Amino acid sequence: MDVGGVTAPVVAVVGVVGTLLSALLTQRAADRSRRREQARVEEARERRRHAQELRACYVALNTAARHYLAALTDQVYALGRTAELRAVRQRLTEARDQYRDVYAEAQMRVPEQVLDLAGSLSHDLGAVYGMVRRLDDGVPRAGDSPAAVQESIEELWGRLRRMRREMRTELGAFRADPGR
Repeated sequence: MDVGGVTAPVVAVVGVVGTLLSALLTQRAADRSRRREQARVEEARERRRHAQELRACYVALNTAARHYLAALTDQVYALGRTAELRAVRQRLTEARDQYRDVYAEAQMRVPEQVLDLAGSLSHDLGAVYGMVRRLDDGVPRAGDSPAAVQESIEELWGRLRRMRREMRTELGAFRADPGR
């Protein structure tokens, strides 16, 4: 038997099999690469969606807290003015309810550092609300006065600003703002 006669068909078969395997391996590598790229794109999309949801939660929390503080301020100024008191009370009740709803959602979404600030703010908003209601109902406790409420509200505005700064930092607003 001639070795050269057998070698040529074996080399041809190996060449064909190699060519076919090369194409198959190239296709598999391309599929893996495509899957990895799709996973990266999906992960980036998920991060953007999460950031947008967190931002929306922060905006709602900030807005609700601002409305609540404004309604508390209006209530203090309306004390003793019976004509406008009913509408102001209604606004305060609505602002408080809205804040509680938004805060409840924030408890499930925001990071601990922001949640600690929001929780403390929420607690103290409730304390000021209680003081305002007692003044409005004519049953104040020792230390309850319009001046004390106004002082507490001013302090709460400052704490809201600190919370907002923390939220912005969490979202990366300061890194994106070269003017800071």
